[in-house]
Amino acid sequence: MSETGIFIGKGKIPVELTLKYANRHGLVSGATGTGKTVTLQILAEGFSDAGVPVFVADVKSDLAGMIMAGTEKDFLEKRAETIGLDPYEYRGFPVTLWDLHGKQGHPIRATVSEMGPLLLARLLGLNDTQEGVLVLAFRVADDESMLLLDLKDLRALLVNIANRRKELSAEYGNVSTASVGAIQRKLLALEEQGADKFFGEPALELNDFIATDDAGKGMINILAADQLMMTPKLYGTFLLWLLSELFEELPEIGDPDKPVFVFFFDEAHLLFDDCPKALLEKIEQVVRLIRSKGVGVYFVTQNPMDVPDSVSSQLGNRVQHALRAFTPKEHRVIKAAAETFRPNPAFKAEDVITELGIGEALVSTLLKKGVPSVVERTLVRPPSSRMGPITKKERTVVIAASDYEDKYRKRIDRRSAYEILHERTERAVKEAERLAAQEEKEKARTKKSSSRASSSRGTTRRRSSRRQSTATTVAKQAARTATSQIVRSLMRGILGSFKR
Repeated sequence: MSETGIFIGKGKIPVELTLKYANRHGLVSGATGTGKTVTLQILAEGFSDAGVPVFVADVKSDLAGMIMAGTEKDFLEKRAETIGLDPYEYRGFPVTLWDLHGKQGHPIRATVSEMGPLLLARLLGLNDTQEGVLVLAFRVADDESMLLLDLKDLRALLVNIANRRKELSAEYGNVSTASVGAIQRKLLALEEQGADKFFGEPALELNDFIATDDAGKGMINILAADQLMMTPKLYGTFLLWLLSELFEELPEIGDPDKPVFVFFFDEAHLLFDDCPKALLEKIEQVVRLIRSKGVGVYFVTQNPMDVPDSVSSQLGNRVQHALRAFTPKEHRVIKAAAETFRPNPAFKAEDVITELGIGEALVSTLLKKGVPSVVERTLVRPPSSRMGPITKKERTVVIAASDYEDKYRKRIDRRSAYEILHERTERAVKEAERLAAQEEKEKARTKKSSSRASSSRGTTRRRSSRRQSTATTVAKQAARTATSQIVRSLMRGILGSFKR
């Protein structure tokens, strides 16, 4: 690696990714088994050496090996000699391990409020009407100063909104109880997939991602995603949330000499599959504007057409591994991929894409003034760190040694919407009891007075009314309804924790 770029490999000439233009985003694509993971690995190593923190999802459980030095192998040594990589050394890199489920790394959490209604609606797969009710719920929480931290907060709020729908409709619009019920069912399904572990506190602090070690090397943040891939919508939504948080919190810095942070979005098609238009527009906006905050976003995918044109047009640095063409559709994909490169007179990119071997790629990066380089057929350099997973024992040692284990391991449950609504219910019950007691006293006095009047007049005693006042009846009914709903919600939470 030079002071100004990351050495990717060599074709006719050495190929580098210029650090100054690394925040102009990129794309790494190619068929399964063609070398995308190794390319991702050597890019992460290069950014770390340059002092740039990195985030990457470990979909195959083999990127965590970057914390360990690589093992000497003949084919690695031969590749290093062929491309003139001298010296070629084996060494590990600073790595922090994360896991949404908290099993293979430090837990990552976000609050429901931080996720917001748009991303949460996408995660739940809501229709427009249901999304409208969810937006209304967030607005009520904001107006009534209630924190939405975890899923039980949101469930309790939805119950409250359904009970107050007539009151709220005048100010916020119609509340569909059917939509509330549908959202509740989908929240339960989401919990069954383990998403309840993601929502809560302590929430992730981005400064813990954007960190360097004592030697000034950028921290490589690796998210264990092998189990997370079983719930692809949660995976895609989480990564988009993280990208949005970076966009919201980082300051504008223009075009720095090197990125502040680099974000690798592996299995990118999971972000864009069935993506609503409103969400796609937000993704486009974030990718377009986050460059000025010093963040580089690199999409990693098998098919370069997985990334919509509106986003793909913003990806200036491209590494294209081999694609296979067995159908007319695949031929069209190869042609489209070849047309994204600045032509090289020495070969035809469309033909070469199908001829590339493992560890070969067509590479084009941005040069001075952001001009794309002529595409080069490139032998990708071998990584210095381990190619493959770490053992369970090694992972345990790495997690225990991190400063973040004590910070994030234990869940915190602050006073939030659930507790506030529960307190309201208790007050309603006490008020109903007070009214009932007051009414009983009134009845007793009335009965006593009536008895005296009857005795003095010698007339038949009038029968006292056993009917409750309208106000008392309404108060009691409201208290019973709210109490039963809160108790049911509480029991689901307790049983859920016991089951787990």
